[in-house]
Amino acid sequence: MRTKRTRPIVGPHTWEDFCAIVSEDQKADLIDGVIYMASPENTDANEMFVWLITLMELFVEEYQLGKIYGSRVAARLTKKTAPEPDIVFVSKKNLHRVKRGGIEGAPDIAVEIVSPDSIQRDYDLKRKKYEEAGVPEYWIIDESEETVTLLRLSTDGKYREVKPKKGEFHSTVLKGFWLRPEWLFRIPRPRKLDALQMLLDRLK
Repeated sequence: MRTKRTRPIVGPHTWEDFCAIVSEDQKADLIDGVIYMASPENTDANEMFVWLITLMELFVEEYQLGKIYGSRVAARLTKKTAPEPDIVFVSKKNLHRVKRGGIEGAPDIAVEIVSPDSIQRDYDLKRKKYEEAGVPEYWIIDESEETVTLLRLSTDGKYREVKPKKGEFHSTVLKGFWLRPEWLFRIPRPRKLDALQMLLDRLK
């Protein structure tokens, strides 16, 4: 979601350092003790983010499945790793992990929207850390390449890439939620309420 490259703050830094160094209005990631500051996002990526997080929030609220958080909420996976996914879903059964200062442990779904300065971080570093932490689903949305990658944790604790079915990606964590990649990348996008209605109609 970012357009400018930023220089990481090499540590090693702990969670406490991360909280002290990074201000509340700054998006950043703590990965293996290194702090990666995010540069300002472009408007296209922001519109995509708002569209998707709203759709997910409406769906989760409709069925009271848990909570959706966005962009500035950190998931504290270890003492030296606390990424801030662009979108996070925490299921009802895991809401005890949600604290005022962030999420203590793994969320149920992490979504990252790739930017020029986060390519290696999103595809490699975060994939490894989410996998190690046991995040059941990891969605990578690449605005530049116009691709969606859905990774699902298998029984051996490793991510496996899930292929779309008839052009749709289906979540098994957020049951009943599915997404057509074309919704994200075409302009104008479908009205959020229209997209939600399509999801709900499938569950009737």
